[in-house]
Amino acid sequence: MDKMMSKLESVLTPISVKLDNNRYLSAVKNAFMAAMPILIIGSFFTLFANLPIPGYANFMSNLFGKSWQDFFNVPNDISMNMMTIYVVIGISSELARSYKLDKMGAIFGALAAFFIITPMFNFKNAVNGTGIPLNNLGASGLFVGIIVSILVLEILRLVNKWGWTIKMPDSVPENVSRSFSTLIPIAIIIVIFNFVRMVFSATSFGSMQNFIFTYLQTPLTSIGASLPATLLVLLLEGLLWSFGIQGANIVGSVMTPIWLSLTAQNAAAYVKGAAIPNIVNYQFYSSFVKVGGSGTTMGLALLLVFAAKSKQMKAIGKLAIMPEIFTINEPIMFGMPIVLNPVMLVPFIITPLLMAVIAYGAMAWGIVPRTNGVNIPWTTPPIIAGFIVSGWRGAVLNVFQIILSGLIYFPFFRTADNLALKKEKENEELEAKEATATVAD
Repeated sequence: MDKMMSKLESVLTPISVKLDNNRYLSAVKNAFMAAMPILIIGSFFTLFANLPIPGYANFMSNLFGKSWQDFFNVPNDISMNMMTIYVVIGISSELARSYKLDKMGAIFGALAAFFIITPMFNFKNAVNGTGIPLNNLGASGLFVGIIVSILVLEILRLVNKWGWTIKMPDSVPENVSRSFSTLIPIAIIIVIFNFVRMVFSATSFGSMQNFIFTYLQTPLTSIGASLPATLLVLLLEGLLWSFGIQGANIVGSVMTPIWLSLTAQNAAAYVKGAAIPNIVNYQFYSSFVKVGGSGTTMGLALLLVFAAKSKQMKAIGKLAIMPEIFTINEPIMFGMPIVLNPVMLVPFIITPLLMAVIAYGAMAWGIVPRTNGVNIPWTTPPIIAGFIVSGWRGAVLNVFQIILSGLIYFPFFRTADNLALKKEKENEELEAKEATATVAD
């Protein structure tokens, strides 16, 4: 067992380190983390517009008129339905910092490029004008925004490396000098992406957005929404965590854009009152798989608090239970420990896989509603999380999952607890013998 773990560690560690240090993946991950607060707040407004309370809709309609839902839908439109804008800003800012480039120039260049290749439409209302469909700024344009941000920053890096910038005398104010230094790079970016727009407009796709959505985003989201892909991701996350590597961070940098795109699709369907399309998405992962954190450790935390016999395990339980309620389980991961612990490795990997299968089956068969697209914080306590995203049946599923995870962990927990108890008794006997010997002397 030790040889197998050592071999796995030697294979996985270099790969995970490279992924974690990858400039582009880090930028994408940090951009989504930075955008998460506004996405979460916007999602809650969707929930307020569709509270499943008898008489709620009639009460609000009588109070604010028939268009009362617009008060809640607008915040959702400027958050979830415009998430690509925030992601573009975040990625370009992160990459500019990494390359030591002008941050504002990078953000403006990336936004300009993204808007150039984004399809627009003409509308006739009180005033004729041109607009961009929200779909192209939300989930549908997400992968385009990521790709464009990376390409723009690479162009800026090369242009600066080649010295194709206007350098002003030292006497010129810094803000003016900085503005002129980005003049040529941004001009090059606009020319390049305008050419790209022209090329795609001459094809059957009509735009780069449609091309990327058809041949990249749709296949990736289809794979990401499948149960086998989810199980593979969870297996990799568990293996990485077993060696002390932040598996959730590694997996999240790749899967978060896909899962959030699926979440946005659910949210759009929920607002329209249509059938919710996706079982797997970010809320499925955070609310019905990671019940208590990586490894689904909520049941284990309760065992440590209420069933431990050894002083060590009881102490860990008291320390871990409050963070665990908010799905922060590092005290258990490194205190018990689970990391590099062959005894706890098996349930730690198996339990999330089983939770995913159970939750997927419950939603596929209609026992539990699919998640409604409300993008709640990952620290939302279990049961509350299940209730918000899938109603009372989601809360019941969380209760069942906590009980089941405790049953799965129990034999392994009991083994670890007995070993700790045996060691404590041996230490007490040794201390007693030393004390007796000291008195005799």
